[in-house]
Amino acid sequence: MNYDFDLFVIGAGSGGIATARRAASHGAKVGIAEDDRLGGTCVNRGCVPKKLMVYASKFPGYVEESQGYGWQFGAGQFDWSKMIKAVNDEVTRLNGIYQRMLDNAEVTLFRAHARLLDAHRLEVGDQKVTADKILLAVGGKPVKPNIEGIEKAITSDDIFHLPTQPKRMVILGGGYIGCEFASILNGLGTEVTQVIRRDQILRGFDKDIRTEIHEAMVRHGVRIIDNAELLAMEETEAGLKVTVDRNGQETIVTDVVSLAATGRQPKLDNLGLENTAVETNSGAIAVDEYNHTAESNIYAIGDCTDRINLTPVAINEGRVLADTVFGGLSRQMSYDNIPTAVFTTPEAATVGLIESEAMAQYGEDNITVYRSRFRPMYYTLPNKDERTLMKLIVHAETDKVLGAHMVGDGAAEIIQGVAIAVKMGATKANFDATVGIHPSSAEEFVTMR
Repeated sequence: MNYDFDLFVIGAGSGGIATARRAASHGAKVGIAEDDRLGGTCVNRGCVPKKLMVYASKFPGYVEESQGYGWQFGAGQFDWSKMIKAVNDEVTRLNGIYQRMLDNAEVTLFRAHARLLDAHRLEVGDQKVTADKILLAVGGKPVKPNIEGIEKAITSDDIFHLPTQPKRMVILGGGYIGCEFASILNGLGTEVTQVIRRDQILRGFDKDIRTEIHEAMVRHGVRIIDNAELLAMEETEAGLKVTVDRNGQETIVTDVVSLAATGRQPKLDNLGLENTAVETNSGAIAVDEYNHTAESNIYAIGDCTDRINLTPVAINEGRVLADTVFGGLSRQMSYDNIPTAVFTTPEAATVGLIESEAMAQYGEDNITVYRSRFRPMYYTLPNKDERTLMKLIVHAETDKVLGAHMVGDGAAEIIQGVAIAVKMGATKANFDATVGIHPSSAEEFVTMR
């Protein structure tokens, strides 16, 4: 049968675009559909605008710390609307780059919602097209808890478009998105209260990392209400009243509630999965190790699957898929030792196993843990109590480094390099044999004893 396209991609986020371009480079005729802005969550509502806001939130600290080095500045003034415009202008610029990438790759872009009619036919806006292979790269969306007054709240998608800076904000949830926005808003001068259901933030991260960031965020001014259950919210003359249960009811009055970390789910609405053999698992598209769905010619990558939901993962999944299916290069995505970062204040980054995972996998007696906690040189003259934590998890029998974790300035930049060593199977002896760069915080990873 002759198809309109060799590959049709539903969703022009980072993963979908990467797959489309790579497949086209192998000679495939590719179409892609997107009914929103190009670039997906990361470019428009996630990594990029969020990181720009992280940068903005750091300047008050820089000004304060500069005094220890002899600098004096007058009272500063922050213009929220100017920052928001600059952030969104950059997002628009990136959208244009993605458009040019697709044009240069000769990928046909449909600015419309796409829906599966069967395994090879799609409804794209008011058109119908056919494709030999189909990729689902539709990403995810934030979800709100089912409580009274929830319609008054915003999600993390909305925060980049607030016209004015909130003086008070409640952030619900202790995941990395909630913690990042708590740090950002706090750094910009908003009074932030973070409500979490457990006793500590960042479930799933290493215990020492969680403790270090939790304590630092509180020290920097974020009020964290732990072991709390959200009950309701309502508008009052004084502001938006949030009621939580923490051994009795407690109310918080705020300007804005951001549900930044109450969860995300795959965006599968009106996708037409019921017209195919594609299966789901806990609300996500089920795929095998080659990103095949239960329908032999349909694939899925990124946040709509039940894998690791990170932009670089989706991009790599897509390129591996395109190389395998269209390039004759049989490859398989490896999910071991994927580094990740949390852009809180202080910043954290990690790669490999956390301490509890390593002990569960290899046994407590077979794991050696190296830790170093210190005040970086930068903070000595400002005399600020800011700490960096570094941690290596080592398999005692083989001396192999199983995990590396850090909290502190530049954590993401440092762990990115360390991740190469961990991915290659470096041992603690390899780390010890590496000469450190002095004076730097990073040298501590090769001097721990």
